[in-house]
Amino acid sequence: MKIFSTIAETRAACRDARASRKRLGLVPTMGALHEGHLSLVRAAKAQCDSVAVSIFVNPTQFGPTEDLSKYPRQFDRDCRLLEKEGVEILFAPPVEEIYPNSNNRVTWVLVEGLSEKLDGRSRPGHFRGVTTIVAKLFHILEPDTAFFGHKDAAQLAVIRRMVQDLNFPVEIVACPIVREPDGLAMSSRNAYLNREERVRALVLQRSLEKVRRQFLAGERSSAKLIAAAKEVFSSEPEVRLDYFEVVDPDTLDPVGQISQKTLVAVAAYVGATRLIDNLVLDGVSAQRQMDSPR
Repeated sequence: MKIFSTIAETRAACRDARASRKRLGLVPTMGALHEGHLSLVRAAKAQCDSVAVSIFVNPTQFGPTEDLSKYPRQFDRDCRLLEKEGVEILFAPPVEEIYPNSNNRVTWVLVEGLSEKLDGRSRPGHFRGVTTIVAKLFHILEPDTAFFGHKDAAQLAVIRRMVQDLNFPVEIVACPIVREPDGLAMSSRNAYLNREERVRALVLQRSLEKVRRQFLAGERSSAKLIAAAKEVFSSEPEVRLDYFEVVDPDTLDPVGQISQKTLVAVAAYVGATRLIDNLVLDGVSAQRQMDSPR
């Protein structure tokens, strides 16, 4: 595995890979890799000839009171994991390489109309930072395909719209949520949870599971499904619900009655840690999304 920290050398390595007619896959990450990230790498290996991974804790997607300074950084461990998976290119730039004028940023990429929904509403400016860094990575590495986890479903919708609107020649592949054996969606932020919080965090998965069961039993009213989920949360009063919504997976607009593929998304604070999870309802994916343990 070749490790690069500059844009110039990364761009050259990716162009060399494509020069031999190789299909280049990109897995963008912020590091602190877990089995969910590695599942993206394996999907990229299966679908592409060459795989690049980026590790960059992107400061522009964190709010001023969020966890940028304490976000887990495990670079040496991450490198060992990626090398074991057969990754060819690792792009791990310092902040000043990506944002050389960090005190005077003048260009942003913003998907208006989507970036203010779900996590964008709870974390103002978050998706502007995400789309800006992803656009920069697409320009630098020029991948044929980019792989993202479905756990970040709102992010996925925003990135797909950006790719469509800006005519990026990149195929976006969404990979299934990877869960711990007890059902908790894998996240780098799970490391923040103490033992009691780790148990309480399972309420997110339980709420989605209740919605899934009621949907499969015939319930199609979003209001009733949301009410059922909130009943589950009432059993964990120390977990603060941020949102529980039933939305169109592309527009992120609320859905009243479920008649087609629909996203059920939840975010909650377990202690100081904000966690997200989701479920896709269409009668088939509803089952599959909840049954993808590690």
